[in-house]
Amino acid sequence: MSPSLPDLVERRWNDDILPALEDYIRIPALSPAFDAAWDGTGAIDRAVDLLVDWARRRPIAGLTVEVVRLDGLTPVIVAEVPAFGAAATAPGGGCVLFYGHYDKQPPMEGWHDGLGPWEPVIRDGRLYGRGGADDGYSLFASLAAIEAVQATGGSHARCLLLIEGSEESGSPHLPAYVEHLRDRIGDVELVICLDSGCADYERLWVTTSLRGMASGVLSVEITSEGRHSGAVGGVIPDTFRIARRLLDRIEDPVTGEVLLPEANVAIPAERVAQAAELVAAIGDGIDGYPTLDGVDLRVKPSAELVLDRTWRPALHVIGADGLPPTALAGNVLRPRTALKLSLRLPPTADPEVAVAALGAALTADPPYGARVTFTPDTPAPGWNAPPLRAWVVEALERGSAAHFGLPLGHVGEGGTIPLMGTLQAGFPDAQLLVVGVLGPNSNAHGPNEFLHLATGIRLTACAADLLVAHAATTTGGPR
Repeated sequence: MSPSLPDLVERRWNDDILPALEDYIRIPALSPAFDAAWDGTGAIDRAVDLLVDWARRRPIAGLTVEVVRLDGLTPVIVAEVPAFGAAATAPGGGCVLFYGHYDKQPPMEGWHDGLGPWEPVIRDGRLYGRGGADDGYSLFASLAAIEAVQATGGSHARCLLLIEGSEESGSPHLPAYVEHLRDRIGDVELVICLDSGCADYERLWVTTSLRGMASGVLSVEITSEGRHSGAVGGVIPDTFRIARRLLDRIEDPVTGEVLLPEANVAIPAERVAQAAELVAAIGDGIDGYPTLDGVDLRVKPSAELVLDRTWRPALHVIGADGLPPTALAGNVLRPRTALKLSLRLPPTADPEVAVAALGAALTADPPYGARVTFTPDTPAPGWNAPPLRAWVVEALERGSAAHFGLPLGHVGEGGTIPLMGTLQAGFPDAQLLVVGVLGPNSNAHGPNEFLHLATGIRLTACAADLLVAHAATTTGGPR
């Protein structure tokens, strides 16, 4: 008796994907924003070589795998599979584009005993280590879905995998590759992006929106050198205090509300309703946050907290220069404070306008005439998902019921995937589907990141079913 599609997918994960993912986790393939010398350290190339070697050994009809390199940019892996089965002779020739990335965030501190960023550990069905869930699994899952369709006699359209290496830096290298590969990519009918999250591990979740981001470094200088705080304290203002005053222009220091008009938008009624539905189905998720005893985050209704995380801006200080470690802090008034700022933006906010407004507000009329600068990073757009066609929704609903056992869910995400705005602009008629495995406590970018293995397996099976449903739209077969 031939194995079923879910059985094939699970076998592929257990026998082939899991060992390769463990090897991938061991590679510190930091994104270029965190490793300026990435082209010389070799970790990026090691990750690419591992993924390409695994891909080329897949028993997939017509599969070709290529590493595309543009000068000065992290390489992109392009895997292409021609249409298979009935779709091979159907009119048209639209492409299914799978997207993922192989670059990683820095290791961070705070990993639990026995865990670490570069040593894979499996506990309770979770694979711990940096990059497994964000987003190293994407190439493996994409090819496993295609392989399962072929092995069970199904049909799929032409498929192309685009696996990049700068996503964790905001995808600055990706637009050049999309333009370079535009003719090869061709007419995209369906995009499956595997770099998002899920509100729980019990059903298939479709991402409805992604926030954008404006970031940069605020620098405040007041003297040319440090001076004894006993001699000048009270006369020369502390640069940290000046920076704090400047941040109050951007954010209400009591509520955290972002005050910049350019960083706020009207929230669509549909997204407000979906936030309420999410809370009704599984709650607001706050109980899963690693808060300390006594901390209470529920300062407003749960649906409003969901919208705060997905449709409202939020400011965070994510790094600092000019502050010595506490153990080495002398009684010296420091000449400079520099803060790395991250401003998450609503999905439909204009990131260029927002980052310009952020810089203008921080640098105008500096207190005491201090030297204040703001050096922006390249802003990243958000994304509000266009409506999905009926056949896509039906296929996703069937997949969630068949492989997870619960109805399909819809969730907005607070993170950023710059590619989605690029693809929506470049391929306006394509169906854009964003899904992922980053569920409660999976902690992408932080310590103790893990991949929920059962979710990865089930999501792969859902992707395979979606390929078959897409092929049926051109062949006229059952969906």
